[in-house]
Amino acid sequence: MRSSSPRQEPEAALFELPCACQNLRRLTRIVTRLYDQELRKSGLEITHFGLLTALAKTGEASQKRLSEGFAMDSTTLTRTLGLLRKQGWVHVRPGKDRRERLFRLTPAGQRQLAEAQPHWERAEHKLRQELGEAGWKSIGNAVSRTTQAAIAV
Repeated sequence: MRSSSPRQEPEAALFELPCACQNLRRLTRIVTRLYDQELRKSGLEITHFGLLTALAKTGEASQKRLSEGFAMDSTTLTRTLGLLRKQGWVHVRPGKDRRERLFRLTPAGQRQLAEAQPHWERAEHKLRQELGEAGWKSIGNAVSRTTQAAIAV
């Protein structure tokens, strides 16, 4: 038998968290879910899309450069790059020394990125529309300032 009580809206279920870190982590989980729901239609998650996008922009990058650029743990990055390689979307070659590996998109990776782009745009549009133009600019500025402040600490 179903309960006759009204369903609680997701935002009503949220409670105050005591620090910036916990609030930001919750925010990123919620926003990640939004992007993943759209990108899943193309077989990607936002983490995969981000790495493919970075490689499309850089042409080729070392794992160290990618790790620094995303402020991502090297172990997590290794696992994610391995998955992208297994899919045939990323190619790796040795760098200047035995420890360095350089990554680049394959033609299949370029096609996958192009296929995912409209889904990413839809997620981006939904969030932007909900925030409004002023809110969109404000959050961009706040994220940038917060990132710089956390790096400086």
